[in-house]
Amino acid sequence: MFIHRRAMLALPMLASPALAQPGWQPGRPVTLIAGFAPGGGSDVIARTIAEAAAPLIAQPLVVVNRPGAGGALAAEQVSRAAPDGHTLLLAGGSESTSIPAHRDVPYDPKRGFRAVIRLTRHPHFICVRGRGGRFTDMRQVVEAARAEPGRVTHGSAGAGSLSHSLFMLLERRANVEFLHVPYTGGGPVAQALLAGQIDLGVQASDEMGGLVTSGDIVPIAVASAERARAYPQVPTLRELGFEVVADNQKGWVGPAGLTDEMAGYFHDRFRQAMFTPTWQRFLERLNESDGYADGPGFQQAMDTLLDDVRGALRRA
Repeated sequence: MFIHRRAMLALPMLASPALAQPGWQPGRPVTLIAGFAPGGGSDVIARTIAEAAAPLIAQPLVVVNRPGAGGALAAEQVSRAAPDGHTLLLAGGSESTSIPAHRDVPYDPKRGFRAVIRLTRHPHFICVRGRGGRFTDMRQVVEAARAEPGRVTHGSAGAGSLSHSLFMLLERRANVEFLHVPYTGGGPVAQALLAGQIDLGVQASDEMGGLVTSGDIVPIAVASAERARAYPQVPTLRELGFEVVADNQKGWVGPAGLTDEMAGYFHDRFRQAMFTPTWQRFLERLNESDGYADGPGFQQAMDTLLDDVRGALRRA
């Protein structure tokens, strides 16, 4: 979604009177938990929006990294936290939309949290090797997978990850079978593609930039509802006839029981922070548009993707 600059400037001003006279507000520092290691994509999102929102929130925002189990350890921690408005989780990725479909987790991804706001919606690209690779487009991929079930290989960021589930969804929609090769993240997947060890891999836009520019990796489809702003030449899987939408979303959720007043307080302030130069520069670096959704919209998007992955697993 593209927002006219004048509208972008007006929205924060419209929100100012409400921010000037808050009802509930935090009484001590707010812990913002990211379920991945420092320096990764989730960590950068959490720290950038915390910096942008800091002047708008009555207490310090403290980003805490709790890596492990694809974000599930952090999700468990926040699901058990007191719903007092002082603990939020950066959710929306594999811990919310994929891992709970693959295995039991000690939290309910649909009812264990109160969604507050979605901040980003990163597209997932299906990529092939650019030089000496086996394929140049999705038509070739699907034809080969139908002719030789289980022979076309794809890499993912790990078993149960969203990049793994994306291919499971594609298998179901295209009635094909791939061979899954799990790795530990997007970086190792890119290395395997470059080395010719796998045929296909999932990459995020912030992971593949230089490799696409050099021609070493070629994105052949994107698993979003619309084409990506950074790569408008790449068709969506929907355009190619496969109903697969699997964006990597990121936004804040709190424990279930977070009150309307608490959720509204954080929603309004983080939404205003999304119009600040700090956040806008961040989006410009990624060449991505505004990923905003309100709390109910964010929860619905997470639930829909989780249901799709569970359906794909039932078929498998």
